[in-house]
Amino acid sequence: MEKLKTFVVEDSSVIRENLIATLEENVPLEIVGVAEDEQTAVHCVLAAEQPVDLVIVDIFLKAGSGLGVLKGIASLGRATRKMVFSNHATPDIRAKCIELGADKVFDKSNEIEEMLAYCNRLAASHAHA
Repeated sequence: MEKLKTFVVEDSSVIRENLIATLEENVPLEIVGVAEDEQTAVHCVLAAEQPVDLVIVDIFLKAGSGLGVLKGIASLGRATRKMVFSNHATPDIRAKCIELGADKVFDKSNEIEEMLAYCNRLAASHAHA
C-alpha cells in the first residue's frame, strides 16, 4: 500500500518529533519533509519532486506563520490536503484557516485522537485512489 506523503511544519523540535513518532505509529504515512518556518515550508512543499499528499501546519512558527504557509501553498489545490494542528485553535483561528484552504483544524491539547482518525481516513482514501 502506498503511504500518505506527509510534510510537517512545526517550530518546536520536541513537539515535531513527538508528532512524527505518533503519526508513524498510528497512520500509514511517510514523512517527506519538515520545516520550522513559513518560508522554508512553502519553498519545500512547492518544490517537492513528488506531490505531497498532506501538509500538517502549526499556526505560530519561529518566522512567519501557519496562515502564511496556507496562503503560500494554496496553488496546490485540493490534491494536497492541508491540516492545521495547533494549541491556538480558537473559533476565529479555525475560521481563518478554513478560509485560507485548510481542510481541517485540530487542537493539540484535546483533539489528538480526532486528528489521527482524520489522517487514517485520508490514508485509506489515498490507498484506493
